[in-house]
Amino acid sequence: MAADPRAHPAADILLISTPTWLGQMSSVAKRALERLDAELSETDDRGRPALFDKVAIAAVVGNEDGAHAIVASLFQALDDCGLTIPAQGCTYWNGEAMTPGDYNDLDGIPDAVASTNATVARTAAHLARALRTQPYPGEEE
Repeated sequence: MAADPRAHPAADILLISTPTWLGQMSSVAKRALERLDAELSETDDRGRPALFDKVAIAAVVGNEDGAHAIVASLFQALDDCGLTIPAQGCTYWNGEAMTPGDYNDLDGIPDAVASTNATVARTAAHLARALRTQPYPGEEE
């Protein structure tokens, strides 16, 4: 997880990945959002939020429910920071509740998850290319 997308200006896509803990995103994911909060007052040379033209996607894993709520919280915060969310910009896997199973313990990636992962990658790359060639307008444009 990149903590500061400006540290890598060539990076056009920010992925925040988090486990589900008690139905919530991890403290590390929350900390990343807290650090991105500092970007709210930053602007580029065109007067736009510094993170405009950057894409954000999310991945959530866990053996309990909560992925949709986590993604909703992530996307709301990332949108506030100026990042753009692509169509179907998240992927998740939830194992059986109250079991010790872990995504890393699977024998293979379930077909539905693999298909969703590919869609997320495809739509994020498409949107990042589109924003690179057709950026959002600035204040005076």
